[in-house]
Amino acid sequence: MFKNMFKKTYTMIDTHRKAKNEDEPNIPEGLWKKCNKCGQPIYVEDVRNNLYVCPKCGGYFRVHAYRRIEMLLDEGSFEEWNKEMEFSNPLDFPGYEKKVQAAQEKTGLQEAIVTGKGTIKGFETAIGICDARFIMSSMGHVVGEKITRMVERATKEKLPVIIFACSGGARMQEGIVSLMQMAKTSAALEKHHEAGQLFVSVLTDPTTGGVTASFAMLGDIILAEPNALIGFAGPRVIQQTIGQKLPEGFQRAEFLLEHGFVDKIVDRENQRDVLADILRMHQKTGMAVPPQRAQAEPAESVENYLEKQKQSGKNAWDTVQLSRSAARPVALDYIHALFDDFMEFHGDRYFSDDGAIIGGIATFRGMSVTVIGQQKGRTTKENIHRNFGMPSPDGYRKALRLMKQAETFGRPVICFVDTPGAFCGIEAEERGQGEAIARNLFEMAALTVPVLSIVIGEGGSGGALAMAVANEVWMLENAIYSILSPEGFASILWKDSKKAPDAARVMKITASDLYERGLIEHVIPEQEPATIETMPVLAEHMRQSMTAFFERYSGKTKEEIRESRYQRFRNM
Repeated sequence: MFKNMFKKTYTMIDTHRKAKNEDEPNIPEGLWKKCNKCGQPIYVEDVRNNLYVCPKCGGYFRVHAYRRIEMLLDEGSFEEWNKEMEFSNPLDFPGYEKKVQAAQEKTGLQEAIVTGKGTIKGFETAIGICDARFIMSSMGHVVGEKITRMVERATKEKLPVIIFACSGGARMQEGIVSLMQMAKTSAALEKHHEAGQLFVSVLTDPTTGGVTASFAMLGDIILAEPNALIGFAGPRVIQQTIGQKLPEGFQRAEFLLEHGFVDKIVDRENQRDVLADILRMHQKTGMAVPPQRAQAEPAESVENYLEKQKQSGKNAWDTVQLSRSAARPVALDYIHALFDDFMEFHGDRYFSDDGAIIGGIATFRGMSVTVIGQQKGRTTKENIHRNFGMPSPDGYRKALRLMKQAETFGRPVICFVDTPGAFCGIEAEERGQGEAIARNLFEMAALTVPVLSIVIGEGGSGGALAMAVANEVWMLENAIYSILSPEGFASILWKDSKKAPDAARVMKITASDLYERGLIEHVIPEQEPATIETMPVLAEHMRQSMTAFFERYSGKTKEEIRESRYQRFRNM
């Protein structure tokens, strides 16, 4: 545990050390401190100027609540709520009043959390900051009441909520009363969520016990500070209970990111900017037509263009090869070309963060959107990390989580489809691949925001469909969309995978085939096969077409949007 960084007087050499080694240099009080991470002497003023991060090793010191407010909020904007709260000892626990009184005198706080409202770069928010100096910021009835009152008021005033969690968990001296604060704070946040209001949870070191198992892990967006300890049971308790050595970095923020429970790890120096961006992109404006309207649809109609392509002599197998080309742009290329301010979010909140699915929030000509893509890699190392674009159940659950989040905040959803198919490994079956895909089909059908899916490369089987239950589905000219690969089709029907070129022809999997049959709404021409070099032309066509898409749906009600998607598939 870090020692208190913010006392007016800092002393590096205590009586024990002086007695142990009288020859140590006499360092003036208040100038230096030993970092509990690296053990190096550090100049206190340097630590303050470095946002309470060790300049030697980068270790994070805990930040007092009011210091955190100074670091995050616009100067003079903070209005504190419920500063004075009546204290009681619900269990008549011996010595509890004295312990609380001592914490009050030591910290100058009435309790372990400071709540109120203020602005971050002009964006108003309710905010709560836990302070570990106060009985390790454990959650007793006063802490639970302050959080609940803050959330209730924020819901009433239509404000987002940000809570910086730091806690040892439930307060033991209050027993079952403390336990009930877990349910109380969670219930208040549920009402806040139902009202369509944002909650951002920021996890700092440590966030454990009953706080982890309640409000801290209920954020629409969950951020964490680097290397923060986050867990329900402490690592020492776990290790002693199960008798096993725990993995390196167990229960640290990076561990939770990898396992799907944290959206993003944010360095302290970037937190103000990231929170301001999140607040900006969650402004309650509803879906609106982007301010820069579409100019005109391409001069040449899709039908005329596709007719020319038929006469060019290119066959279906040629298109299959082009759809799989390593030079072809991947989802992130389109996201960065088409959208501004993309902020990637991670994890399915169940098990893992699947690299084959990327997603987050962005802006399109000033309008907030959710973007999700099936992501392939460019190198062998990238492809291994991305599993060659074959999502696991965790990826589909991450995609669905982001879609449901988009629905809560009224954001359109744009999906980029590019997968040879869903991953069919043992672990995928163990974690319910079929259920995850089926759940996406089920939930996407009912979304009340517009969904646009664009097949940019391979659209393989149910693995692609799980991202394409959309109001409209578009394809790039050299993309394919099929029940399975031509090789698999040939193997099943003709017992010979070498007949894949013949299979590609009879399967009718090209953009022109599907457009003629009314299975997709638009084909994006590739004057030349899609590459990074041809991306500007492709992106401009897509940008104009997407603006027209948003115009078509901007005046529709939620029920009309959902019903149009239902009828699209009902008529097939």
